[in-house]
Amino acid sequence: MQIHFSDFFGIDPDDVENYGAFNISLINDLPLFIDPFLLFNSIKPEYKQLHVDIIRYITFLKDKADPGILDKGLLQNWYEFPEIKQNWLGFCLVGNGGAGLGPDFATALFNNLHEVFKDFGGETLTKGSHLEKLCLVKAGVGKDKISDFTTNLIKAFLLNYTQAFAKRFLKDDQRKIVALNKVRFNYQTESWESGRFELPFHNGDYVILTPKDILTKEDTWINRSDLFNNYDEVAQAIPNAQLRAQLNNYLRSVLPKKPKDKDVREARGKVITKFPEFVDYFISFKEKHGEQAVSVSEIRVKEIEDIFIKQLREFVKDLENTHKFYSIGIGTYEEALQRVLFLKDVIENKGGHKLFYTNGEPIRRESDLQILFRLTWFATSSDVSREVNDGRGPVDFKISRGNSDKSLVEFKLAKNTHLRRNMEKQVEIYEKASDAERSLKVILFFSKEELSKVQRIIKDLKLQNCIDIILIDASSTNKPSGSKA
Repeated sequence: MQIHFSDFFGIDPDDVENYGAFNISLINDLPLFIDPFLLFNSIKPEYKQLHVDIIRYITFLKDKADPGILDKGLLQNWYEFPEIKQNWLGFCLVGNGGAGLGPDFATALFNNLHEVFKDFGGETLTKGSHLEKLCLVKAGVGKDKISDFTTNLIKAFLLNYTQAFAKRFLKDDQRKIVALNKVRFNYQTESWESGRFELPFHNGDYVILTPKDILTKEDTWINRSDLFNNYDEVAQAIPNAQLRAQLNNYLRSVLPKKPKDKDVREARGKVITKFPEFVDYFISFKEKHGEQAVSVSEIRVKEIEDIFIKQLREFVKDLENTHKFYSIGIGTYEEALQRVLFLKDVIENKGGHKLFYTNGEPIRRESDLQILFRLTWFATSSDVSREVNDGRGPVDFKISRGNSDKSLVEFKLAKNTHLRRNMEKQVEIYEKASDAERSLKVILFFSKEELSKVQRIIKDLKLQNCIDIILIDASSTNKPSGSKA
């Protein structure tokens, strides 16, 4: 079955592994992205140079930016970039399309060149300059934008990296010379240049490979969440006694008498806004612990490989050899059910729950489960549609074979505040709108309390005997839950 890059091009997966590239899926994006800190902190000279090149470009933008004067033409040429979908990485839930870096990102970066990046290239508290500083100070510029920007700025390296692999391992008819825009920046003409590369070609488009050792999952090493979570440790380590006193005094002044966690976080945000130099101390703190970034990224990438590659391959064999999954006669409901039960088994019994955790804390996100589910659909005669809107709102997945056989699959978190209403009305409405025969409701929970909540709802709605509700236990203990309701 063709799921991953090596499958589609008929090569040994070990060749991809030994080359150092990630064996991407050509069915759907995988939740990995490039972390610029892994370039900065690398022992490889070529990676360090890539980070130097990134800093040089941002410094160029800063030097050219005239506060208050926004040239739309230059903004588009210098600041806006398309998403590089051909690397099949990121956060797209369907296929590999994405929004890229448009006017909003361009404007945010321009406006912050003389605020967030006012000392860019001349920092004294940190070992180097870091693009991630933008997401520390300004909410709304997340890891996806930082990664997309980084990917575009190292595009020439990735294309050459992929071209070298293609010429070495792929047949002539598996490669194609393609002309691409915005490959490298010419500082003499102050413009982006195009280039031609011989790349893997599949289904009407080229493919880009990415080295595993610059990838991570969940967040960049320098990130806004850690800025707040490590606040106390960073503040205590500041050598400037006067600044420490100012930070502590101001924090006390903005905290209510009986603060909750939300109050503390908001107060820390106010402190950071008033004393922006705190950000540089935080970055210095992350630099000093840089070796952990490498080990953390290795663990996270391995988790993705274990679930999205190894477990998925086992699932393929299981479907082929045991369930006769592709035999004539099986309907869309049975197809969907088998895939959901596979996910349940992987998450509950084979370590798949790790996908939903970072630093030991659960990341309650429906999208991770949806991506994993989408990757299980291959070699099927069914049409798998994502976020289909038939007039009454979108549904997660519609599985269909013409008009006579349709089934729906809806994924929800147990913690969802609208879960009761959803279970009572939503999917039934979707069924009528789509003329679907059956639907599956898949609910992911992380604790006994969440499980109890779902069980109460099921009992209240008299759905105890409903075989279409599947509960999946993603708790860290991962104890067998008998959780098919």
